[in-house]
Amino acid sequence: MKYVLKNALIFHRDDFRKSDVLIDGSVISDISPTLPDIQGSIVFEFNNCYLFPGLLDVHVHLREPGFSYKETISSGTLAAARGGFTGVCAMPNLSPVPDCLDNLQKELELIEKTANVSVYPIGSISVSQEGKTLSDMEAMSPYVIGFSDDGKGVNDSTLMQKAMKTAKKLDKPLFAHCEDLSFGGAGLINECEYARKHKLKGISSESEYKALRRDIELLKKTDCAYHVCHVSTKESVALIRNAKREGLNISAETAPHYLFLDDSLLRDSGRFKMNPPLRSKSDREALLEGLKDGTIDMIATDHAPHSRDEKSKGLRGSLNGVVGLETSFALCYTRLVKTGIISLKELMILMHKNPRRRFGIGGEPEKGSAANLCVFDPTKQYKIDTRDFISKGKSTPFSGERVSSKCLMTMYNGRIIWKENPEN
Repeated sequence: MKYVLKNALIFHRDDFRKSDVLIDGSVISDISPTLPDIQGSIVFEFNNCYLFPGLLDVHVHLREPGFSYKETISSGTLAAARGGFTGVCAMPNLSPVPDCLDNLQKELELIEKTANVSVYPIGSISVSQEGKTLSDMEAMSPYVIGFSDDGKGVNDSTLMQKAMKTAKKLDKPLFAHCEDLSFGGAGLINECEYARKHKLKGISSESEYKALRRDIELLKKTDCAYHVCHVSTKESVALIRNAKREGLNISAETAPHYLFLDDSLLRDSGRFKMNPPLRSKSDREALLEGLKDGTIDMIATDHAPHSRDEKSKGLRGSLNGVVGLETSFALCYTRLVKTGIISLKELMILMHKNPRRRFGIGGEPEKGSAANLCVFDPTKQYKIDTRDFISKGKSTPFSGERVSSKCLMTMYNGRIIWKENPEN
């Protein structure tokens, strides 16, 4: 099948230029200011739209195997395509936990059979993610993008140092969930006025940044590739900034809910329940500053779907986690680009270029490269409506928010995975 995508502003070699793109089979066959009519091709007119390389999300929970009532690899990756993503890194809190090759194989088979976009599995750091015994990292290494116990912090410093040394030997990154359980392990939300007023146990900022501080000291001894997941505190931003100045091999992500919301907006609803929790206004401001100065390398969603029942028990009883694949780009475009906090080019660096360079995933739109592309119309405004979500998870704190920029099409290896209904 041949497709011609005409008159879009394509993000190509770190710049925007109006171009036509010819897709022939699974690859980009040509990129030119204008392409002639090509017999037998299907033509799409994308005037006033942006054509990007497929977005990359390095922190996603696809819930399969083990929890397919929450999400499946098929539904999660189709939701990803709807959000413009053609590559996602899948966290290991599954059943069975991918802590050895046999367990990982179950996930790999499902990815092969059902994924709509590229899925890069992440193996666990410890057996069953219990933080006691190192997983079989070496056996899994050829098949995973890296290792993490995401959802749980590795509180045993000896085990963490051993994991770092092993990761260094295998040339694989560690995706670190920084949480010291001695600081609010049974907490529900951030330590804040809302927590005190409603008698909810708080989670202190120390739980994150003290775990990170310990890991940075271990990083100095091991020099592995170390990536900080879902940064939420100003102290963590400062620690990462200083570590980068020291030349340490460290990168970091945050998520839209930490950038755009804070604990003053809390409501007694499961859609405001996540780990780490929403922090203070000063934390949020520090995260935005970290985006602008390069301390934070990328925006990930931490897409964490649960069933409706699991998210219907308020802050006390709901499980941690919100969804974000279908809303991330539009929220970031609306809240960051349209407000002038960062440029659209800088957003593409955060959502494509830096993940690609750090983890070796995805690709650039060049002649002969895989046709992994997404098209957004920045003029399309709409209200986030969870009833329309493809993801099985419907819980987001941004429900009802009006945003700009809608994904019109996502291609993966030359196949149209998502195409917006023109009536929407």
